[in-house]
Amino acid sequence: MWRCSPSVQPRRAGWFYQATDTAHLRAEIAAVYRALEERCSTQIAVAVRSSATAEDLPTASFAGQHESFLNVRGESDLFEACRRCFASIFTDRAIVYRIDNGFDHFKVALSVAVMKMVRSDRAASGVIFTLDTESGFPDVVFVTGSWGLGENVVQGKVDPDEFYVHKPTFRQGYRAVLSRSLGRKQMRLVYARGHAEAATRNLATRKTDRERFCLSDAEVLELAGYAIRIEDHYSKLAGRPTPMDVEWAKDGVDGKLCIVQARPETVASRRAAGAFETYTLKTGGPVLVTGRAVGEKIASGKVRVATDAHNLASFLPGEVLVAEATSPDWEPVMKTAAAIVTSRGGRTCHAAIVARELGVPAVVGAEGATERLATGSVVTVSCADGEIGKVYDGALPFEVTRVPAGALPRPRTKIMINLGNPELAYHTAMLPNDGVGLARMEFIVNEHIGVHPMALACPEKVTSKKARANIDRLVRNYVRPTDFFIEKLAEGVGTIAAAFYPRPVIVRLSDFKTNEYARLLGGAGFEPKEENPMLGFRGASRYAHPAYAAGFALECAALARVRKEMGLTNLCVMVPFCRRIAEGKEVIETMARNGLRRGDNGLEIYVMCEIPNNVIQIDAFAEIFDGFSIGSNDLTQLTLGVDRDSEIVAFDFDERDPGMLEMLRLAVTGAKRNHRHVGICGEAPANYPEIARFLAELGIDSISVNAASLLRTTTVVHEAEQAAARSIAAQ
Repeated sequence: MWRCSPSVQPRRAGWFYQATDTAHLRAEIAAVYRALEERCSTQIAVAVRSSATAEDLPTASFAGQHESFLNVRGESDLFEACRRCFASIFTDRAIVYRIDNGFDHFKVALSVAVMKMVRSDRAASGVIFTLDTESGFPDVVFVTGSWGLGENVVQGKVDPDEFYVHKPTFRQGYRAVLSRSLGRKQMRLVYARGHAEAATRNLATRKTDRERFCLSDAEVLELAGYAIRIEDHYSKLAGRPTPMDVEWAKDGVDGKLCIVQARPETVASRRAAGAFETYTLKTGGPVLVTGRAVGEKIASGKVRVATDAHNLASFLPGEVLVAEATSPDWEPVMKTAAAIVTSRGGRTCHAAIVARELGVPAVVGAEGATERLATGSVVTVSCADGEIGKVYDGALPFEVTRVPAGALPRPRTKIMINLGNPELAYHTAMLPNDGVGLARMEFIVNEHIGVHPMALACPEKVTSKKARANIDRLVRNYVRPTDFFIEKLAEGVGTIAAAFYPRPVIVRLSDFKTNEYARLLGGAGFEPKEENPMLGFRGASRYAHPAYAAGFALECAALARVRKEMGLTNLCVMVPFCRRIAEGKEVIETMARNGLRRGDNGLEIYVMCEIPNNVIQIDAFAEIFDGFSIGSNDLTQLTLGVDRDSEIVAFDFDERDPGMLEMLRLAVTGAKRNHRHVGICGEAPANYPEIARFLAELGIDSISVNAASLLRTTTVVHEAEQAAARSIAAQ
């Protein structure tokens, strides 16, 4: 016989628990359980789960407030589990939650669902959201999973694997996983043998299982399909889009994937679009720990490390709560915290769900946080840099920019975004914009791959034993070393293309300089040493050259995968630093041989207009390329003869010089004369509003700036267009 658990000990819950000890209820539960056993021809284990009328409402999730029990066997234990579920409606934590959210205690009813256990203790389980939980971006399915029963994922005791699938292209018939992230999956929850008080237990996950995904791509896509159908069903019932929070489990006996729960998502989908809000750190500092970012805010405060619930009594409002993981009992404290940091958990764990609901920045899965962050020390918790959340030493200054939705005008000139970090893509895509004018491939290669492509194409030529060992570690789960590069680059580029779909995304082919390439893992032996890399072996000159042709083939393979397998045909390709017409033609031919043929399925190939020869011969370049993007940084450098990396002559680097303005005018008018798209992706329009006005008056098609400059540039360009219209009317 089970005893009433500590969470049901409070007097009110105890009364309810005692009141359910009736012979009639016991007989009804036993009869149904026996009928279930007869259908299964054996004694079965069941899950006993609470389901209250106020749960999973648009304004309140009730995450973890009521009890559920796994691996319950036998009539007696089932009856006790049901009683404990019923009684949990009057635990202190549930009462406080209802008070905080304005619910009448006596208008909330709780039922108990008894479900046959899926043997996911022998396989895997997890949670699916039909949107991106951090940004609220609606066009992806976010799948998380770990080995064993799913409670570890929900409670944040493990860092799960994460997968994204793009809904619009999935509906069109494309079947590709957009991106994958391998979690640490520290433990697996399995059945315990013996007394029902220990119905489950945690085991350390084997190293081989930690280092591989708990789901195959085919299984991720199957789950994504289920989730999309569930969302469509509930959206139809509600008469409006209804993003869903779905729990899944894989049966380790027959291998089937099962949906065990579905409920509306209650946080990200409910964010009011009343204003665009951006948090930005003004300075950097020492990073103490990193983990998964929850939300996009920044906060500072004193650390309070809580090893268990007893430490919460000393917690003060405005402190940063640091713990291994959180539980529903902690919620009264969590809502007063400036920020939350946990050393375990993924972005679908309890701490993450509650932090989103409360609007509190959180970093979860920050390994070593409880050891490295000391009670009383001051830290800054930043979730403003994308997927990776950072905890900095000290109180760092930051600023918050807020612009009311609807207050931002939309000019005729397309206002696009410069973006290299895929982790910022979903959030950035929700700003008012017309697509991506420059997606920097170098950021993805440097941050998400880190290996020189030639070191993967020709691993036998890597002479450093240390570099070869590190490369072997990165590619151990791939059939060929080159598959690692292609997959990671395709995931990074694909994430950006998916976030802005169907708006255009212009990705620039790699434009590292030789000294930058050499710093990549295994790169030193493949790069020449140049006195002036800025004017050396870079951009288009590399792509067909024997020293890099095999590496360029990998770039093309990744971009071809994004367009052909992922279905993201909004992706355009741009060639950087193309010096001569002959060089441009050779690049176009090389791309075609590597699966990127201009015109196929609407593929457009642009060229950077960043060398004076691009402007002088713009008519000839227009014959082989579909459009131009002015790179004002290099064009200014080469027009004025100023090394833009030199501090000594920095005062001479000025895009507003009359000679530069003339180059900009010739570039825009030349492209328009040839009926080619022309935009600008350099920093000039963001740094100098007068240049943005000048370009708008010339009739440039698009201006692409960093997200931080988007709102200001949009306003400046709109005002310039209005002024030009008034001038024409006056004439």
